[in-house]
Parts: sequence; C-alpha cells; structure tokens
Amino acid sequence: MSQIREARPQDVPAVLAMVRELAEYEREPDAVRMSEEQLAEALFGAHPAVFAHVVDDGERLLGFALWFRTFSTWEGVHGIHLEDLYVRPEARGAGHGKELLRTLARHAVDRGWARVEWSVLNWNEPSIGFYRTLGALPQDEWSVFRLTGDALREAGAAREHEPGRA
Repeated sequence: MSQIREARPQDVPAVLAMVRELAEYEREPDAVRMSEEQLAEALFGAHPAVFAHVVDDGERLLGFALWFRTFSTWEGVHGIHLEDLYVRPEARGAGHGKELLRTLARHAVDRGWARVEWSVLNWNEPSIGFYRTLGALPQDEWSVFRLTGDALREAGAAREHEPGRA
C-alpha cells in the first residue's frame, strides 16, 4: 500500500532521479543541471524555497510533486505553483497523480490559499486530459514569458539610467 507524504532528506536522490526521468519524458534529457546538494538545500536548508510530497510504497518512491508558494495580489493570499508532478511509468493508472494533486489542494484549502496552478507542455495530451478530469482549466488568455541565459544576464546587467533602457 502506498502513501503520500512530505519528502524527507533521505528522499533527495530518488526525487532527483525522477526529475531526470521527467526531463527525458519532456524531451529535454540533458537539461537537468541540479545536484543532490542543491535540491537538499532548496527543500531542507535554513530557508526552504520549495516543498515536495512523494508517493512511497514502502520500498521505493513512485512519484513526486515539487511546488512552491506564490502570492496573488488580487486575492491577497498565497497559492501553490506546482513545478513538477511525476509518477513513474510502472506506477501510472493507480491514482497516485490524482492523490498528489488532491494533497496539494487540501494543503491550499487548509491554509486559506487561493489556488494551485501549473504549466503543461502543449503536446502533452495525456496530462492535459488528466488535469481536465480534476476540473482544472487552461488559462489560455495568459502566456508564459521567461528570461534565461544571455537575455537574463543582459537584463540583470542593465541600469535604469542607461540611455535606451526602459
């Protein structure tokens, strides 16, 4: 019998392995640069920046949800941004993904938070269908923007008083 529980420090290697499995599924196998030390610090350091719940069958971890708090200026309360939700292929279809999302929903409701939200790749039809069965709706009127790499460094180096900079 498996259970959903909060991640523990000893779970870090298995969670990172699943992050790599997810990256491979998302067609980005070489994109994961995070180390076990970085993940451990983010989850369990002096000021945790992210949180995780795992599916534990007593012998190994079968899945995880990694998330962080957001804040809605309109609602005036926090929410949850689900960064990654993953269930190992051999464990899919047993309700683990649904239970991970329900756990996060309960967490938000119990704290008076306004939402749980996440991004999904447009081609990932199985996940989109699954999310819709829970009542989740796409936010089609919003687009995700991201600064990364050289553009991030350039934007971070810019000064307000420089001519031609907004």
